[in-house]
Amino acid sequence: MKSLLTLLLLAPLTCLASLQDLIGTELVNAKGETVDVASLDGKIIGLYFSASWCGPCRAFTPELVKLRDRNDEDFEVVFVSSDRSAEDQASYMKDYDMEWPAIPFDSGKRGELSSKFGISGIPSLVIVDSRGNLITKNGRGDAAENPRKALRGWKKAAGQDVSGSDN
Repeated sequence: MKSLLTLLLLAPLTCLASLQDLIGTELVNAKGETVDVASLDGKIIGLYFSASWCGPCRAFTPELVKLRDRNDEDFEVVFVSSDRSAEDQASYMKDYDMEWPAIPFDSGKRGELSSKFGISGIPSLVIVDSRGNLITKNGRGDAAENPRKALRGWKKAAGQDVSGSDN
């Protein structure tokens, strides 16, 4: 009985640890400032694999910015850069008004995430829940087809309430 109670009490910590295991414990914004991973709690998360040198990325990024900005209470993007330098990453984020956090450029998590999700081309948008569980690897296709429907579907897949949601 005592071990079951201990397990139940530790369950929330285990969930948070899995998201941290997935993306790391440190995120940064375009200014290089640290962003608290706890800011992702309860949100649908889009892992955005992109780079400033990629034409299709530069075309999709403004659409993703609109989707995220209209839904920032429920949806957050985490940028996973394929840029050539930290400066290029920061410039891209600033130039395209990416008000979301990024995996630090010098972090090994960028490569780990690409491998984990089998990213073979960019732009790519992988959707996970706030515990780090995969919802879809076709976030870009979903968002391009119907952003409102996409977010409702992602929330539903994560077990979140979608009643009254018109985003």
